[in-house]
Amino acid sequence: MSDRIRLPGGLSLRPWEMSDAPAVREAFAEPGMERQADTPLATVSDAEQWVRRRQGQRGRRAAFAFAVADPSGTALGGVAVSGLDARHAAGWVSYWTGSTARGRGVATLGCRALADRCFTELDLFRLELGHRTNNPASCRVALAAGFAAEGLQRRKLEYDGVRYDVETHARLVTDPAP
Repeated sequence: MSDRIRLPGGLSLRPWEMSDAPAVREAFAEPGMERQADTPLATVSDAEQWVRRRQGQRGRRAAFAFAVADPSGTALGGVAVSGLDARHAAGWVSYWTGSTARGRGVATLGCRALADRCFTELDLFRLELGHRTNNPASCRVALAAGFAAEGLQRRKLEYDGVRYDVETHARLVTDPAP
């Protein structure tokens, strides 16, 4: 998959770099974000390991994760496609932004560009994602990036003893561009 993708507003998608570790650590230290990482990111060293895992997945073509960077190259958030299923030409999309980037369209632009590349460069047909129903901002990103709501997975996720419903969305290569 392309290494760098230019986005409107001077933003870009690019592979994760070790220099992004402090921004990753800062983003995942925010309340509510700490449980979104695959492992705890208590230190910059932990965040460096997180970056290494993204780089390793990319090298194995198991997943493709990108930083959404501002014009100066600072990582504002991330988008990724994982769970790649070659037989069914499908993948799972995820996204996040740090608090300073929220509400600015960063995740939406990143998801749109990622989906376009998945359809053209990975020859995927279907992309899926899910968000907790108590996260309306994530739903707005999904819809604005062209992912149609498909259904509800009742009480799918559990955090701190509380169960959350998850709304699923999908975008097909045959869907109109958002």
